Amino acid sequence: MEVKKELKILFWIIVIFVAVFFLPIGNSVFMTAIDATLDLSKWYAQEHVILCLLPAFFIAGVISIFVSQGAVLKYFGANAKKWLSYTVASVSGAILAVCSCTILPLFSSIYKRGAGLGPAIAFLYSGPAISILSIILTARILGFEMGVARTIGAIAFSIIIGLIMAFIYRKEEKVKKEEQMNFPPVPEKRPMWKTSFHFFTLVLILVFANWGAPAAGDTSSLWYYIFAYKWVITGGLALLLCYSLIAILKIKWFWVAGGGAATILAAVLANTFVNNPVFVPLIPMIVAIASLSVMTILDKTDEDNKAWTLSAWGFAKQIMPLLAVGVITAGFLLGSTHGDTSIPGVIPNEWISWAVGGNSIWSNMFASVVGAFMYFATLTEVPIIQGLLASGMGKGPALALLLAGPSLSLPNMLVIKSVMGTQKTIVFVVLVIIMATISGMVYGTFF
Repeated sequence: MEVKKELKILFWIIVIFVAVFFLPIGNSVFMTAIDATLDLSKWYAQEHVILCLLPAFFIAGVISIFVSQGAVLKYFGANAKKWLSYTVASVSGAILAVCSCTILPLFSSIYKRGAGLGPAIAFLYSGPAISILSIILTARILGFEMGVARTIGAIAFSIIIGLIMAFIYRKEEKVKKEEQMNFPPVPEKRPMWKTSFHFFTLVLILVFANWGAPAAGDTSSLWYYIFAYKWVITGGLALLLCYSLIAILKIKWFWVAGGGAATILAAVLANTFVNNPVFVPLIPMIVAIASLSVMTILDKTDEDNKAWTLSAWGFAKQIMPLLAVGVITAGFLLGSTHGDTSIPGVIPNEWISWAVGGNSIWSNMFASVVGAFMYFATLTEVPIIQGLLASGMGKGPALALLLAGPSLSLPNMLVIKSVMGTQKTIVFVVLVIIMATISGMVYGTFF
């Protein structure tokens, strides 16, 4: 055993040495891919982690700690009525407005609490696929028919893929169903409306803190005004959260007031002294999250308050390292595309544009596969596809990319694998790719 262990260490030393020894430093494609990797990693850290993922971890913690297992089983369990569980799961994305990575802690939480595989998969797919923001932006920029097709396709996908997964693994689901039938009813610690108020306050903070910019030239729509006042709205929701912490979680009011005052002071100082607009909202958000963490961990009135933050930390430890590996890999292979920045990876963007022209089964499948492995933050898929359409991408492959891309990514797959295993992850990914390919071909035939 010792010899085997030492040989394994030697093997990896040799692999790393050879990789470093033959680094193609002078190769322009390699160096550009390195730039893309660093750029995507930096952008992801600045734009996504603090405003998206950290709040999502706390939302997942609410499900894990405050939402009883009985409540999860009522709506998502193996014994729940299918029409109810799949309906709730398939339209969840309209409320959550999250990306393929932000949905992961929420999916992990309900799955580990006993949700049936089918409804959990429907929730996992629909979360990033059909946010109200993305549907509106798709219809406005890519055309009304594309927006409608994306909405219908995403809802249908989530239900069909969930049902297929439940059928394939029906033996496991039967065992889970029998186990859940023996669960004694557990009384709720507090009325469900109070937990829902706390939960949806956090969800709305996540939604409005990440509200995307309106289309260029738009200065009068509702979208524009929400974007213009999104931090005012987010601040108002933060006050509701403070109320929830005091009235529902019973945390000492002067602790909450101190955390709120520190957040407000951080916002004022950031707006006064920080020149980089990217960092201005991040500073008060970090202070707010730190304050929330400290007051809940130190709270002695209810052990669930401390468990909430520890649960959020547990999701962070599980998911963040895998996301980091996935983002780095995706950046190196597929490049970094966000805003006005487009840096190719090892696989040039021109190859992708060339491969997805027309409406052949190849172009639709290629768009589905590339979309499945590429990372899209919320709403970024629309301008990316707009650019690809301008470069000759067919409308069918564009829809295929819309249906496969936002709900999957390489980082997303790595985390899903750690939650439900390699086999189920592969089946889920293959189903998404096949259905996106078929939908793209059908849509491309008529449009």
